[in-house]
Amino acid sequence: MRFLDVAKVYAASGAGGNGCIAFRREKFIEYGGPYGGDGGRGGDVIAEAVENLNTLIDYRFQQHVKAKSGEGGKGKVMTGAGGADAIMKVPVGTEIYEEDGESLIVDMATPGMRYRLLKGGNGGFGNAHFKSPTNQAPDFAMPGQPAEEKILILKLKLIADAGLIGMPNAGKSTFLSRVSAARPKIADYPFTTLEPQLGVVKIDETDFVLADLPGLIEGAHEGVGLGDRFLGHAERCATILHLVDGTGDEVAKTYKTIRKELEAYGHGLASKPEVVALNKVDAIPEKELAKKKAALEKASGQQVHVISGVTGAGVNAVLRAMAREITRRRLHRADERQYARPAPMPRTRAERQAVNYQAPVVAPSRGKSESVPAKVAVKKSAAPVKGPAKSPRRMDTAKVKAKKAAGTGKALKPRTAKASGKAKARPRIGSRAAARAKKKTARR
Repeated sequence: MRFLDVAKVYAASGAGGNGCIAFRREKFIEYGGPYGGDGGRGGDVIAEAVENLNTLIDYRFQQHVKAKSGEGGKGKVMTGAGGADAIMKVPVGTEIYEEDGESLIVDMATPGMRYRLLKGGNGGFGNAHFKSPTNQAPDFAMPGQPAEEKILILKLKLIADAGLIGMPNAGKSTFLSRVSAARPKIADYPFTTLEPQLGVVKIDETDFVLADLPGLIEGAHEGVGLGDRFLGHAERCATILHLVDGTGDEVAKTYKTIRKELEAYGHGLASKPEVVALNKVDAIPEKELAKKKAALEKASGQQVHVISGVTGAGVNAVLRAMAREITRRRLHRADERQYARPAPMPRTRAERQAVNYQAPVVAPSRGKSESVPAKVAVKKSAAPVKGPAKSPRRMDTAKVKAKKAAGTGKALKPRTAKASGKAKARPRIGSRAAARAKKKTARR
């Protein structure tokens, strides 16, 4: 199967069905009225990320994706059937852009993720929808909404935990075939690998996916050789294994050339954790091996692993170094998902009681700073006041009346004790029946 990581697709959603104009005409039904149904809704264009795909070759031959349109409404107030959705199945890691190729719409980085790219049109209303007391026989209906159209650019970035980079003929394909079950093409001429190759590597208790990228040469960011179009597959990697051919003359210059291309490419690729390995040590004399290793360590500023993809010498040490970086990144992502997830709400009665029992039963006591101020404290009077207290509204009313009397020249009568609220309540003698009996006895 041919590898394809860029595709251009024309997508269109379904249009909505038109509303129906119909009237009910049946025997023994004198006033039938409008009877037209609504149109069906058009289908959507949905992108879905699936795990069993690793190429966009399907959209090399299917460049038009269209959803079904909704059916028109029918009589007897029957709604038309809705149009079927168009599902675009893409590999995990596919980025969908606008026609310009720069405006990102969605990144399908999670298996099973679904995203609606284009929305189907709504169906039009039939004439039964417009029936009212003032318009009992509408003879019109609404058309369905038109479909949406868009040109999409699909770009695949493989989901790999580690990436292999280096010059052509650095032994990347040999290394991949040594540590995994992948069988890439291996030959003694440059640019043997023309597309990325994936392999599953297992070391100790860690499994990860290793991607073999085509070789880079000087000027790759300007399009020399295969260019840097495959470097996008290494953007999602947790670590990079930089293989340097030990049989070359200037290993330090080779390393700096690749680092320069990574910095020119950008997208954070140059800042990723890097493991440097000097390959093909089985074909290097011991005296030259020490010099080349020292020169490469000076150029890279880190420890250099000495390996051989043919014999397998030093391969496990390199894999363990890569596994440590991959495990660290996996733990970091797991913590991010855990903290980003909201706390679950209690569902059962026991969970709700457990949450309620954790709350304090008694409110905390107030400190000195929270005590009641002296101005608000109630003053103790010499004699207890009986009767209802004055309300603020009643006091305001009395002041208003006094002001009015002063303006008109009238004198106000002094308020009685009852009006001021100082009168005692009259004691209740008994029931009303006893009072009436007492009055009758007094009359006799």
